[in-house]
Amino acid sequence: MKIKNYRWIIVSLLFFATTINYIDRQIIGLLKPVLEVEFNWSESDFAHIVMAFTAAYAIGLLVVGRLIDKIGTRLGYILIITLWSVAGMLHALARNAFQFAIARFGLGLGEAGNFPAGVKTISEWFPKKERGLATGIFNSGPSVGVVLALLIVPWILNHYRWQEVFWITGAFGFIWLIFWLIFYDIPARQKRLSLEELSLILDRKEHEPEQDEADIKVKIRWHRLFAFPQTWALITGKGLIDPIFWFFLFWLPSYFSSAYELDLKKPSLELIIIYGATTIGSVLGGYFSSLLIKRGWRVIKARKTALFMFAVMELSIIMAQYTTAAWMAVGIISLAVAVHQAWATNVFTMASDMFPSEAVGSVTGIAGMAGAVGGILFPLVVGFLLDSYKAAGNLTGGYNVLFTICGLTYLTAWMIIHLLTRKHAVVKLEELK
Repeated sequence: MKIKNYRWIIVSLLFFATTINYIDRQIIGLLKPVLEVEFNWSESDFAHIVMAFTAAYAIGLLVVGRLIDKIGTRLGYILIITLWSVAGMLHALARNAFQFAIARFGLGLGEAGNFPAGVKTISEWFPKKERGLATGIFNSGPSVGVVLALLIVPWILNHYRWQEVFWITGAFGFIWLIFWLIFYDIPARQKRLSLEELSLILDRKEHEPEQDEADIKVKIRWHRLFAFPQTWALITGKGLIDPIFWFFLFWLPSYFSSAYELDLKKPSLELIIIYGATTIGSVLGGYFSSLLIKRGWRVIKARKTALFMFAVMELSIIMAQYTTAAWMAVGIISLAVAVHQAWATNVFTMASDMFPSEAVGSVTGIAGMAGAVGGILFPLVVGFLLDSYKAAGNLTGGYNVLFTICGLTYLTAWMIIHLLTRKHAVVKLEELK
């Protein structure tokens, strides 16, 4: 049976995979106050656990992105979600910081494949004029995942132990996998796809380099990707900015717990609002740049204009250090994380704008690896600052310094992206052979 607008079903699958990805990822941050008491962790111990995840994430992005370009998105997702779900469950067996770090390493390897696979799927299933919105929907999964984690984790803790949190949430990936196996295949092989919709999807060829069937099997010279300024623009957009979101992800619960005495054993309306705001930012960020394209703007100009606006808006996070009430902090940080997701959506979309679909997984993996490397280094700064300020009796002051760093980084990243893409457009497939 043919299903109308089947491509949006594919986006929903990507959305739910990303939601599960971030449920599994966020749990360690929510359990931090519980685990640091049980295992006597310092801020630096927790930073090292976060670093184990980000190190594996960096390795995984570099390797898995390239692997997915070779084996395809269907098999790629089967492999990565199985790996990260098993690793998520294994956290329940950890009994010290080192063992948690090992479990986080496995989780990072598996979760690294989600965005390369997702962005590649978008490039296969959507014309350019719809990719921003499609990516925005798919990229809103992190915020929904975090909000669900905020609801699920306290409920499980109130009925069971922290170990059950990992067992139960780790099983979600295997449930998703059933739907993936039933509903997913590439457009050319999808029997539920109408000829009308297939034609719409293939219309993207009018705006991209011409390809024939032989091109589909061409071997991409992976190392050639580093020769293009476009690749370095994506590396900048992810490398400087991803660590900031991971800071928001892993340390915000602890920040509100210490600064505003938030009880993380109960569902937190404050954190639900903050992470829920990222859904709005993700979807509207993708919609905004797509709207500019539909109105006749050149693709790259539209994306960069959106990024510039978001970078200016992100300066507002600096004001968080002057707040004196929890709800003032909630408002400022909600805007900051929403703007971050709007930024991330457009950086992801630029990968499919500037590269042929055959290379999208690889280049997204490279850019994501840069973000993960930044995520390895930034926790060192976070842990050092917070431990230093905690020793001086002013833990909140350490967070204030970090908020200032976060606010200034987006404009710096935008300036570099603009310079690298000012004279360069789309990379042609034959340039990668």
